[in-house]
Amino acid sequence: MSKLKVLLAASALTVVGAAGANAATLDDVKAKGFLQCGVSTGVPGFSFTDDSGNWQGFDPAVCQGVAAAIFGDTSKVKYTPTTGKTRFTALASGEIDMLARNTTWTLSRDADLGLTFIGVNYYDGQGFMVPKALGVNSAKELDGASVCIQTGTTTELNLADYFRLNNMSYEPVPIETNEEARTNYLAGRCDVYTTDASGLAASRAAFDNVADHIILPEIISKEPLGPLVREGDEPWGDVVRWTLNAMITAEEYGVSSANVDDMVANSDNPEIRRLLGVEGNMGEMLGLDAKWGYNIIKMVGNYGEVFEKYIGSNTPIGLERGINAQYKDGGLIYSPPVR
Repeated sequence: MSKLKVLLAASALTVVGAAGANAATLDDVKAKGFLQCGVSTGVPGFSFTDDSGNWQGFDPAVCQGVAAAIFGDTSKVKYTPTTGKTRFTALASGEIDMLARNTTWTLSRDADLGLTFIGVNYYDGQGFMVPKALGVNSAKELDGASVCIQTGTTTELNLADYFRLNNMSYEPVPIETNEEARTNYLAGRCDVYTTDASGLAASRAAFDNVADHIILPEIISKEPLGPLVREGDEPWGDVVRWTLNAMITAEEYGVSSANVDDMVANSDNPEIRRLLGVEGNMGEMLGLDAKWGYNIIKMVGNYGEVFEKYIGSNTPIGLERGINAQYKDGGLIYSPPVR
């Protein structure tokens, strides 16, 4: 049994002993009056604090969507910054109710840690960033390089596999947070910084001299990123899962924060009417108010609105939708039907 699995098992036993079970998270969240959401320690666009110290970004928006669904109030969220090392124990121990940070869905995490991925909110892949002055144009020219790498992440394993497959060596420079990685990379303590390509774009956007750094063309892994909950609490998993699905469905059907009231009043599309609580009892099935879907879209926005607000092509991060476009536009973003 791995050290992490031992820690997670011990944490889970503590939760069961203290609370009787971890299978009533929705009731617990309603009773305490807020959602405790784990986020990253900070990735521009994806998870950050604004000038007032409030958490914002692509990932906290999922937390805010869950709060809107439960309370009709996006402010009913408290945030716990987590690192690659602390994120899973924070969730397993009950310190947080859900985890919404850049975390890759893998078989081992799904089957061996007692946690459940509820969907994918960003399809990513691991890349490399280097100073332009290094004169490197391909990852296959990095033999012997020193590499800043976040510990406790899938990127560690991907990095080792990639260099082994290409008969190259490297010197790892282990770090724990994205901020620590940026600091070490800019200080020249490593030749290369590797993480998810979206994270590299976000980090580079915050540099003083963006043009002095290039992201190499190779993408060496699949990184489907998504929120997690504890295993064994299906009603809670359904609430978080269908919050994300509601945001995706709303974009698919053209429902936005700007037109949702008009859609409630005038749409005759059955899927939209069920999503917004005009007909059917979807909210009751989830243990929520009939307006759960309406509140998410009105207060947070649909998937596309959130994407463009925080990380889209008109933001400093500048990411195109690519494979994160809706399936009908050639991407992988897809929700099961609301029925």
